[in-house]
Amino acid sequence: MAIYVVMEPPGRGENRDTKAFVRDGFSLIGFLVPPLWLLWHRLWIEAALAFVAMALLSMLAEALSLGLAGPLLSLLVSLYVGLEGQALRIAALRRRGWHEWGVVAADRIDDADTRYVLEAEAHSDEQAPPQRIVPDAAHARPAHMGIALGLNHTPGRP
Repeated sequence: MAIYVVMEPPGRGENRDTKAFVRDGFSLIGFLVPPLWLLWHRLWIEAALAFVAMALLSMLAEALSLGLAGPLLSLLVSLYVGLEGQALRIAALRRRGWHEWGVVAADRIDDADTRYVLEAEAHSDEQAPPQRIVPDAAHARPAHMGIALGLNHTPGRP
């Protein structure tokens, strides 16, 4: 059973149907072709960095005549993207203002969506904002009446 991280867009009240399910775990395609996988998921900077790192490691191996160690050095970048690619996606969504709703365990993404909807409805009933009994203290203060220098200002007096 896979774990999906559910990300909700900024502005919760506008469109509740928009959400992103990011499967937590190893990404085989991210391992096989890291820059293309990163570009597919719109991780532009990460894709450029992965491409540059793979190119630099390959050129370093050629310059030092390392032989088989050159492709193995590039394999480190592939392994990193395969293992941490989904975390990079989550971090990119957070930078764009999305927030993490939680995690859902499911076999497929359709099941994850169903479980999310059921749990979100259950939590929406529980999380009704409590009614304020005590008024907010910021509204009770009088407006600033004039210029005050240092400690000589008395609130409410001109």
